[in-house]
Amino acid sequence: MAAWLLFLLAAIPFANGVSEKLDAAARLSGSESAAVTVALRERFHSPFTELVLLRVAAAPSPATPDGRAMLAQVTDALHATRGVAGVLSYLESDDDIFVGQDGSSIVVVGVNPGEGASDALIPRLQAATDALRLQLKSRYSGIAFRWTGEAAVNADIRRESSEETRNAELRVVPITLVLLLIAFRSVISAVLPLLCGALSVVIALGLTAAVNRIWPLSVILVSIVSMVGLGLSIDYALLIISRYREALEQGLSRPAAIAEASKFGGRTVIVSGTAVAIGFAAMLLVRVNDVRSIGVGGLLVTTVSVLVATTLLPLVLTWIGPWIDAGRIGRAPRRGVTGYWRRWASWVARHPLLVLAVAGLPLLLLAAQATRLKMDLPRGAWLPVNVESVRVLRELDAIGHSSFGQTIRVIIDLPAGVTVDSEPGWNAVSKLVTGYSKDARVAHVWAITTVNGDDSGAAGPEMLETYPEPVRRSLVSVDARAALVELLPRQGLAPVDAAAFVREIRAADAAALTNLPGTRLEVGGVPAFNADYKDAIASAMPRVILSVVCTTLLVLALAFRSALIPLKAVTLNLLSVAAAFGAVVLAFQDGYGLSWVGLARPLDGGFPILPVLVFCVVFGLSMDYEVFLVARVADGHRAGLADGAAVAEGLAGTGRVITLAAAIMVAVFGGFVLGDFVLIKILGFALGVAVFLDATLIRLALGPALICLAGRFNWWPGNPRDRP
Repeated sequence: MAAWLLFLLAAIPFANGVSEKLDAAARLSGSESAAVTVALRERFHSPFTELVLLRVAAAPSPATPDGRAMLAQVTDALHATRGVAGVLSYLESDDDIFVGQDGSSIVVVGVNPGEGASDALIPRLQAATDALRLQLKSRYSGIAFRWTGEAAVNADIRRESSEETRNAELRVVPITLVLLLIAFRSVISAVLPLLCGALSVVIALGLTAAVNRIWPLSVILVSIVSMVGLGLSIDYALLIISRYREALEQGLSRPAAIAEASKFGGRTVIVSGTAVAIGFAAMLLVRVNDVRSIGVGGLLVTTVSVLVATTLLPLVLTWIGPWIDAGRIGRAPRRGVTGYWRRWASWVARHPLLVLAVAGLPLLLLAAQATRLKMDLPRGAWLPVNVESVRVLRELDAIGHSSFGQTIRVIIDLPAGVTVDSEPGWNAVSKLVTGYSKDARVAHVWAITTVNGDDSGAAGPEMLETYPEPVRRSLVSVDARAALVELLPRQGLAPVDAAAFVREIRAADAAALTNLPGTRLEVGGVPAFNADYKDAIASAMPRVILSVVCTTLLVLALAFRSALIPLKAVTLNLLSVAAAFGAVVLAFQDGYGLSWVGLARPLDGGFPILPVLVFCVVFGLSMDYEVFLVARVADGHRAGLADGAAVAEGLAGTGRVITLAAAIMVAVFGGFVLGDFVLIKILGFALGVAVFLDATLIRLALGPALICLAGRFNWWPGNPRDRP
């Protein structure tokens, strides 16, 4: 108890404000898009390696003298702000691309965050523009400065993510408490699992913050740790407490009942937790920081949940003694081997094929829908509408400039002996720019050959000496062996189409595009990152699936000394995962019941991260109830029961626990479905559906039917009666 108290006290300072300590940006090391970012920073020394956008609204157009003077005051203030590396606006280039259809100014700001994340600079930039607004409001009463771009969105999402998690927990706790009160009819018994869940989440988040100091982690894990940690820890505590109360009803003394619950319930929790941990560990195989971060957070919260249930909870039960039934509400529910579950198990044993057909057919039909799952980012608006930076993106869309945040950055690497300031190099860049300018998907092209406003390239390399040094640094590498060509996609080009354009650029023959053999192209920017992100996850999925399946088979084979039980469990888990994907397709892509989850219209795509998240988390969580059931069936065999009687014993002993545990898990996941973050909404929905199907059709129907059909072959080559 003293050790746990120390853990809690040490974790609280780390867990407090953990969202502010974690990285809000998705990162993909080793990708081509990441290489372009590094090249701009190291080879170009570009002040615009990382960008944010400022919209200046309700002010005179920069095309007017008054507006130009106002914009000069704004850019001067931004240049003076620490962390700003460069500013690009209508002042530097009389280009209408920096002016909205309503006359508002759009300012591109290059930031240099140093060792931290770029979104950490947003409060400083907001403070600078707040001071500007106070200075200018006497002349322009309605002037407004609004920030957006990747860093601004990340900063807002970091804040909103923390708020969303708190709100989801507030929705979940009352429902969970009611379910536990119905189950135990005792306040103390109902509160204990909730306390275990809260303790597990706090300690896991504290450990996460500590790990973040060594290995930077993504803020997305906070919601996952809270969601999975609450459900898992409450389930495990529920199992231990139910086993303890059952032992008391059988006439055992309190110390003997605690020993019984710790021995049999604790073993089940450890095997189940190992299966869940396998799924999270597999995420470490994906070279995307937010997927790996979720894997780390999941491993930590699963480990803590198992330790709380197997070490701390028995101590608490010993400590409170007879107070376990304090706060009695109504009559005590029937526990133990109930007649209902025994009759159901007997019916399943007599009609296993019928049960397989009736329960299996709807699952197979639902799982078949998973073949239509889309991994691309959804088209249209899907970011939370209450986030200011997202509202600014929509304002940019309304004034015809929403594609500013989707710029494609193409670095043209010239062959040995050729530089941009030579005739061949200049002509190669010019030809590339001319080709991209003719593409219907491109609204505007920036390059060293277009600085003077002439995209024909007729000016020649002698113009380089006339350009300001910041312009040269942003568009030409220090050694002049490479040049940057920025492509602004046309208005309305969806992220999935921009990513497809990136793939076309990468697949094209650079020598043919430039008329210069030996030329290479590297593509970066947000669309390139989206393409790399999807490819990285898609390429890792076979490894993830194989590792999870094989490791789970090995763990279950060792736990139950059986070959058939693990094969059956893995097969049913795969069916559960496929059914969850099928439900996502029907709800979010086809729109069935979409209003129930708070969306106005169907999504025409999912998220690249969704398949790996759902597979790893669902596969592990689904194993919970398999372990609960099979462990009790194995206990019956060890006690000398026949196959049918052991199945009846297992179902009778775990049916009520599985049903209640699943109801709590579904309630926890449902609390997150009601939030504004679409990815978390889809994930919560998928996990809730998977747990519901797993605890009903699969574990209480298909699983027992298959065990009954296999008979004594369930335990080949071992025998559970020989187990210690």
